[in-house]
Amino acid sequence: MRKLLFLMLVLCFSSLSFAQIEGKWKTIDDNIGKAKSIVEIYKKSDGRYYGKVVKLLITPADPKCSKCTDDRKNTPILGMEVIRGIEKDGSDFDGGTITDPKTGKVYKCTISRDGNKLNVRGYIGFSLLGRTQTWLKVD
Repeated sequence: MRKLLFLMLVLCFSSLSFAQIEGKWKTIDDNIGKAKSIVEIYKKSDGRYYGKVVKLLITPADPKCSKCTDDRKNTPILGMEVIRGIEKDGSDFDGGTITDPKTGKVYKCTISRDGNKLNVRGYIGFSLLGRTQTWLKVD
């Protein structure tokens, strides 16, 4: 009986953590297919999720976001908050934005988790008009 109870608790907690996006994730460069950076996603006291660059694996030509047009203009990419205001919506996360430090463009963002992968979709207007990157969990 104890083993059964223990197994049920483990399954319950594993399914809860499966849907979470908090933690460190390795981003992959679309052009060269190599790991580009590590982004740490965390939850703030407002209940929303944010993500900042905690490590650069490829040194960019411009280490600052010189093309950003908001409060991140000319701030270093390392430490920059690239995901802002994501909210949990069922098993997905959306309602926030993601910024591409290379271009300075800000996109609406939807995130879904598939095991040790995050599917991060940035888009303008409708979700159909965008692209999805796969980020990998960092242990």
